[in-house]
Amino acid sequence: MVDMPSMEPAVFHAPFRDQFETFLDEHRSALHDSLDGLTEEQARRSLVASKTTLLGLVKHAAFVEKVWFDEAVACRSRAEIGIPDSPDESYDLDDGDTIASVQRAYRKACAASRRATAELALDDLVRGNRRGPLPLRWVYLHMLRELAQHCGHADILREQVLREDAEGQAAP
Repeated sequence: MVDMPSMEPAVFHAPFRDQFETFLDEHRSALHDSLDGLTEEQARRSLVASKTTLLGLVKHAAFVEKVWFDEAVACRSRAEIGIPDSPDESYDLDDGDTIASVQRAYRKACAASRRATAELALDDLVRGNRRGPLPLRWVYLHMLRELAQHCGHADILREQVLREDAEGQAAP
């Protein structure tokens, strides 16, 4: 189970930025940890019609971090960052993608996101997004929405993978 610092009384009255970052980090941690204890096959298992797998979902989350904090905040192009042009491509798994490598890349992307915003205030405008200038507050809210959605997907996929394997082991 993911530690829930957002439920600590000190966070209830913390400045908004601290609250945003606490919730972001909880969601980041939950998504990262969704791969813990799985085999490589389980993490790559396709259970839905889309490209979504648990491993692909965490890989996509690293892409999202880079889009919002490296592209939008740091104003670097996707080519310069080395990420796909489209979100759909960010789910694609290479032969070399493993649980360890994808989790490492995700941790690295999250750490870079924290560094990119360290000196910004919530109302500071970030200028690298295609929508035009946006306040950092909006980026944080958008990321919370996106990560919450992906954490829900990861919970369901993980449950399906583990259930399939439990049922397969129980069969005569």
